[in-house]
Amino acid sequence: MNKELIFLRTFAVATVLGVLALATMSFHRLGNQKFTEIDVERINIVEKDGTVKMVITNVAQFPNGTVKINGRATNADRKKRAGMLFFNEDGIECGGLIYDGQKNEKGHSSGLSLTYDQYDGDQVMQLKTIDFKEGERRFVAGSLVFNDRPANESQAKTEAIMRELDAIRQKDPALWEQKWKEYQQQGLIGETPRIMLGKSRGMSNGLFINDDKGNPKACFYVDKNNNGKLEFFDDKGNVTASFPEKK
Repeated sequence: MNKELIFLRTFAVATVLGVLALATMSFHRLGNQKFTEIDVERINIVEKDGTVKMVITNVAQFPNGTVKINGRATNADRKKRAGMLFFNEDGIECGGLIYDGQKNEKGHSSGLSLTYDQYDGDQVMQLKTIDFKEGERRFVAGSLVFNDRPANESQAKTEAIMRELDAIRQKDPALWEQKWKEYQQQGLIGETPRIMLGKSRGMSNGLFINDDKGNPKACFYVDKNNNGKLEFFDDKGNVTASFPEKK
């Protein structure tokens, strides 16, 4: 009996010491950890209350469709890309960094986009690069773009409206155009490019400024023939003044 009691006491003490050791090790693991290298498919940066503030992800784990973050559904129509998504204090997506690039049957296509959104809306600033090649023709450009967004937009409303419009467009293009204009007048959808600094489709590099309807009003640029120009436009897009003056 004495031997059994000694064994049981020894076992109990050893068990307690083991539990304490595991608890201590677990406690220490909650602190900062140092890694030389780590492989991971997705990282969620969260606040103490669980609010997601940033998502760093590969292509496969990029959130879209039925995925919810901070209780809100993510954009179902968004293409999956590697990058980062940013979220504000209210848990609403407010921008991100995405990129891709791959060869295709015609050449290649690649790009990068860093965006910042209007509160509960879409992008008001975008830094982007594009690089695509078809056969022997290649176009590479980078730009910084500033947009005006509708005053009454919200991400949930925009997604619902776009689903409605997409369904109408297939059956009645005229009705689609009418409904689009109605929602635009209500300040619910639409985007107005206001300032672009970079390379245009016409291969001009410069500063391009539009009015509140998105029509070009002024630009200072170097064209594809390396000629520097300063131009101003009326509401119909006609040049009203330029420097140097055309001869």
